Amino acid sequence: MSLHPFPAKHRRPAATLRVASYNVHKCVGTDRHYRPDRVAAVIGELEADIVALQEVDRRFGRRIGRLDAEALGRESGLVLLPVSDLPEGHGWHGNAILLRPDIQATVRRLSLPGAEPRGALIADLRLPEGELRIVAAHLGLLRSSRARQADALLHAIAEGPDMPTLLLGDLNEWREDSAPLRTLSRFFGPARHSPRSFPARLPLLPLDRILGWPSGIVRRVQAHDSWLARRASDHLPLTAEVDLPAAAAATSAAA
Repeated sequence: MSLHPFPAKHRRPAATLRVASYNVHKCVGTDRHYRPDRVAAVIGELEADIVALQEVDRRFGRRIGRLDAEALGRESGLVLLPVSDLPEGHGWHGNAILLRPDIQATVRRLSLPGAEPRGALIADLRLPEGELRIVAAHLGLLRSSRARQADALLHAIAEGPDMPTLLLGDLNEWREDSAPLRTLSRFFGPARHSPRSFPARLPLLPLDRILGWPSGIVRRVQAHDSWLARRASDHLPLTAEVDLPAAAAATSAAA
């Protein structure tokens, strides 16, 4: 697949990265129309270097991808990290990661415990700005499963070397004192207010999160609330910024 060069509008000064998390709802919008072109356009609006996506494949049967990879490339300049066992698949248990073409990645696929099939991706990235670990996850619908899944994520993170780490995904939690967020706080620190992202037409619940370690490396977490984003999926995307050299220095001090 041939993609155009990374657009100049996405290049930010210094080493500030823009990251995002977006549950694309299998590219079915709030009008119930399947429109992967709208999802690609919203991702282009984000102007992000790294995007974690949820619900990118069919949920049942053969897990065929629901995205339009070529449209994503045209709109955002980002490429899909290969993680699926199927040639027509896009994700792992619905999770996918979009990256700038100049970013190198080593990825692990993690199966999460629970009553329904769930998984996560852990990608160790090598960027010109430095190293960064991305954990892309979509936790389950059952409260008891989410607590176990959060614990499994922390164990998987602990198996890798120390580096700045971001958790991006749909955690299906809106209560700051919930058991899964308390579990994740053992590594990422206390859960703080997150923008409301669901439902997209009238956001009431902060189901989506961008968390970072060490404390303070994630800045300006916002919901991307555009006219198109309110129609392309039932979730709004979240964006945040990371100063990677500062994060690397903080990681050395924390370690």
